[in-house]
Amino acid sequence: MTELTHSAPEAPDAGTDDVQLSQGELELSDRASLRRVAGLSTELADITEVEYRRLRLEKVVLAGVWVQGTAAQSEESLAELARLAETAGSEVLEGVVQRRSRPDPATYIGSGKVRELADIVAATGADTVVCDGELSPGQLRQLEEKLHVKVIDRTALILDIFAQHARSREGKAQVELAQLQYLIPRLRGWGQSLSRQAGGRAGGANGGVGLRGPGETKLETDRRRINKRLAKLRKDIAAMDTIRETKRGRRVANEVPSVALVGYTNAGKSSLLNAVTGAGVLVEDALFATLDPTTRRAETTDGRAYTMTDTVGFVRHLPHQLVDAFRSTLDEAADADLLLHVVDGAAPAPEDQVSAVREVLAEIGQKRDTPLPPELVVVNKADEASDVALARLRHLLPEAVVVSAHSGQGIDALVAEIAERLPRPEAEVDVVVPYTRGELVARVHADGEVLAEEHRPEGTRLRARVHADLAAALADYVADGARA
Repeated sequence: MTELTHSAPEAPDAGTDDVQLSQGELELSDRASLRRVAGLSTELADITEVEYRRLRLEKVVLAGVWVQGTAAQSEESLAELARLAETAGSEVLEGVVQRRSRPDPATYIGSGKVRELADIVAATGADTVVCDGELSPGQLRQLEEKLHVKVIDRTALILDIFAQHARSREGKAQVELAQLQYLIPRLRGWGQSLSRQAGGRAGGANGGVGLRGPGETKLETDRRRINKRLAKLRKDIAAMDTIRETKRGRRVANEVPSVALVGYTNAGKSSLLNAVTGAGVLVEDALFATLDPTTRRAETTDGRAYTMTDTVGFVRHLPHQLVDAFRSTLDEAADADLLLHVVDGAAPAPEDQVSAVREVLAEIGQKRDTPLPPELVVVNKADEASDVALARLRHLLPEAVVVSAHSGQGIDALVAEIAERLPRPEAEVDVVVPYTRGELVARVHADGEVLAEEHRPEGTRLRARVHADLAAALADYVADGARA
């Protein structure tokens, strides 16, 4: 294959440290060339021809544009795209990165590089190209015309993974809504051959002026049907949202504190939920294994009940269609009393993942126009991370709790920190509850914080911190010493 070194690069944006650093790193290589990223191939090996035919997956070549940041960050982004492609069921053959100041508005990587990418596609036998960014409809059309293979972007790939993993009715509806929102501006027609001719007098020779014509095109029909389906999905999701709000309202009415697990995909949120609550939810070493939120009840060491909710994971450049479609699910995080931000301590660049998650959370907060709950960072997978990586994370995130959901390391310290940060009942009571009102004693144990308990002949004496509604129910049983 010819060397990819002959075209001149676009001038990078000046005035930023990141770009100057990138230029320095590229002094010894051609900044305009497509840089092969080693180690991305997932070609099957050591199997028979029959097995290979049976296991053959869609074969893809990855293409990225390095706009800002370091070379390591650009290669990590492409490596993540490779993991996304594998999760979707593809076989990654090759990955290339091009340095540009900005993506080409017509073809994403520039017309000259498109021809070179076509050579790579032909040489590898790929049938799909996946671009590490969101392509405009025009870029998508031009790339497919020039490469003669299917072209998809990062957004379409993530939507496909969500569609494969959605299990509940709500999850499927949310994913379909996001897919249709993505699809509708990218619909393509095929001209007059698929137009609907006008019928009746308009289709005859004697039709009046303005009554003859192609009628409704296939493209217009598809767009109308998609808009109709979108309206139905929004109505269905709104009804499901009402049910979720009702459940959430019951927890709020009972004043049960809530904790929401948020974090990058595959950071170990479901494993942490299992370790803290014994929930037994699905745990899988795959991107976006959890799409449907799971809420479980737990207790602090001092007996206070709270709920913990596992939410969908985030990723770099999370499609805004998904943020909109999963709004009701993400509201679980925004309405919590505490956010547990789970970070994969064994990831190559965990600080980039932290930034990506905080960007999505900030977007959710802006759309709701409400402040986000306080955040507790939890560095997970301590048993897999190196000592150097953990020391670096402790320096970057000094208040973080380091745990391993797999081995149990640090879980007790995490539970204690959760108990410390959860809101406490505001009213302190000292009461003697008759034995005939055992349900009040049970409520104090379930919803309050018992400071002291004593069994007397006339009833159970409790000194506890409880919420206002329970304090009102206990007002008739205030102990004599407490009245004074």
